[in-house]
Amino acid sequence: MLLRDYILSTAAKFNEADLSYGHGTSSPLDEAVYLIFSTLGIDFDFDFELSDRVLLIGELERLDARIEQRLSDRKPVAYIVGEAWFCGHAFQVDERVLIPRSPIAELISNRFQPILEFPPETILDLCCGSGCLGIACALEFSEARVDLSDVSADCLEIAAENIRRHDLLGRTQCVKSDLFASLTGTKYDLIVSNPPYVSLAEIQTLPAEYQHEPKLALLSEEDGLGIPLEILSRAGSYLNPGGLLILEVGLGAEALCQRVPEVPFLWMEFAGGGDGVLAIRAGELLRYREYFI
Repeated sequence: MLLRDYILSTAAKFNEADLSYGHGTSSPLDEAVYLIFSTLGIDFDFDFELSDRVLLIGELERLDARIEQRLSDRKPVAYIVGEAWFCGHAFQVDERVLIPRSPIAELISNRFQPILEFPPETILDLCCGSGCLGIACALEFSEARVDLSDVSADCLEIAAENIRRHDLLGRTQCVKSDLFASLTGTKYDLIVSNPPYVSLAEIQTLPAEYQHEPKLALLSEEDGLGIPLEILSRAGSYLNPGGLLILEVGLGAEALCQRVPEVPFLWMEFAGGGDGVLAIRAGELLRYREYFI
């Protein structure tokens, strides 16, 4: 079978199966290309519509097995192929970590302009998971020292692999910490965080694809606000003067504003889509700390 015909037939199968997207793609065709190109090691710039490549029997068998896994198990493609893309970089992933998809990627690519007042020398990726936020920051700010912190040892194993993959061992490290507990005495110019912010009720309504992700990376008490509020209450003490916190709270944005209407959050807007990401400076975090407790 020709590669282009196989891709189109796979996209048709995905469309009929009514799969859920949101882990790096937004359509059946994009999903088919992601799975097939990743499996075969084809560059994503390759135009399959102009190709006469014929798939070998061994390739077809491997692809058929993976496509069946996507259809029957509803497993996200990133977990099937073991790789996700974020900020234009490839990251190793498996079911121990959340699949990278944060709109914070756009802020990193824009070097956090115009909200970042100076190039950060120290950066913390709090609740780092695969390490995608912190590693993307390290690649963007080549002089910065970056800490990747998570309470999960499993996450830190994956993050460490991604540090090695991107040749960042000299200035990027993993720290096992329950939020700020093991970061005493450390201060940063920039903290980026995509923490758990989903309530149990929301998790139970998510499509099957999201049920493959670790609950630890999703679940937060207090209707999803528990962990974000703790971060907001403590982050000011871990930022240098003029430092900035970038925090993703997703659909909890409205509830957070209702909970602390006095706090002047700056809500980010994204050309590529996405919302629920706030920015707040160190001084404001300290000034409004009591409101988060």
